[in-house]
Amino acid sequence: MSNQKKEKHTISVLVNDEPGALARVIGLFSGRGYNIDSLTVAPVNLSKKYSRIIIVTYGTKLIIEQIIHSLERLIQVKKVIDLTFNNSTDERELALVKIKIKKNKNHLLKKIIKSFKAKLIYKNSDKYIFEITNSPDIINSFIIELNKISIIDVSRTGLIAILKN
Repeated sequence: MSNQKKEKHTISVLVNDEPGALARVIGLFSGRGYNIDSLTVAPVNLSKKYSRIIIVTYGTKLIIEQIIHSLERLIQVKKVIDLTFNNSTDERELALVKIKIKKNKNHLLKKIIKSFKAKLIYKNSDKYIFEITNSPDIINSFIIELNKISIIDVSRTGLIAILKN
């Protein structure tokens, strides 16, 4: 059993939007020594007061099953779905990236921005801030390319996901 491969899983958790719900979900992970790579939470149904928590974690099939069953036992939790399988989800992340540009790098910057379809949201004499929404892998590639110019700062939202069907 210990030689099972750890895989990335994206888990959607629908919870009652009430104080302590997020803390209980996070506590379940930390209490069992599971790591959370990404966590996003926001209200999704205002009339019923539900929030959706999207958690990205790594684990063997057995560990992920344990996580899901433990989440389902929490009183605040209404529904748990592993969004990982069968390419059945759309996943996105938003990043804001601030760079400092040198005049000899303008051509490279234009090429990168065009190829990644990033949006310019701020510019002054030598600093730019770009917004990009895409998969985490594409955003990572965008950041790697911009490092060739000089990244000052990066802010990322964390993964959001939704079932296609």
